[in-house]
Amino acid sequence: MKNINKILIAFISVLAISCTGDDVENRPVIVKGTAPVLLTPKSDLIIVLDKNKEADMATSVVWDKATYQGDATVVNYSIEIAAAGTSFATPSVAGVSTSTFKNFTVAELNAAVLDAGFKPFVESSIDIRVKSTIGGVASTPQISNSYTIKVTPYPAWPNWGIIGSATPTGWDSDTNLDYDLTTKKYSTTLNMVVGEFKFRLDDAWTLNYGDDGNNLTLEPGGANIPITVAGSYTIVADFTAKTYTIKKN
Repeated sequence: MKNINKILIAFISVLAISCTGDDVENRPVIVKGTAPVLLTPKSDLIIVLDKNKEADMATSVVWDKATYQGDATVVNYSIEIAAAGTSFATPSVAGVSTSTFKNFTVAELNAAVLDAGFKPFVESSIDIRVKSTIGGVASTPQISNSYTIKVTPYPAWPNWGIIGSATPTGWDSDTNLDYDLTTKKYSTTLNMVVGEFKFRLDDAWTLNYGDDGNNLTLEPGGANIPITVAGSYTIVADFTAKTYTIKKN
């Protein structure tokens, strides 16, 4: 009985190996044909994204299809972006499609640009290209040409800034604070003169913070915060804890 079992197991093993070999031999071969060709947007595109128009169309990415030789299969496309001049060393995927175009609303393009590490309120030069792949494992990639566009995103988080006679633009306009996604704090380093400043949201006085006791805590509508010595300062604010720090560099 044991010998019969051994023979049966051996037969099944040989059959499995034979089937596997047949599968490999008969597997369809797909090779690269022509890469996709990016048509738009071209390098003359300059976009300033507006939070108040998030549902509007920002741009359409359009390309000629990639071709592959072999059995027909679905071609997947990824729209990749990267800092201009970096040769796509660390590309970010802005969107995907199985068609030969991808429309981006203002909100979608803004999110893609921020996810790629570009700063809000700063015009950035961004290289854009299309990569085609086939199958579920994204094999046989082909890369399109690229263009360089300029995009100014807005923050996807509350826009806090400082304003006052101690700041570079005085009481006329705000100096925006940078947001740290990890610490959830806002900060800036800038040259300040003797004077005062306050924190406010969205360049308006609807919600603003000062410091009534000059003790590094923030109160809504509180007193102006004094700067008594001119110089370079680093300011860090936590609007959840209602605290801030200010350090002369």
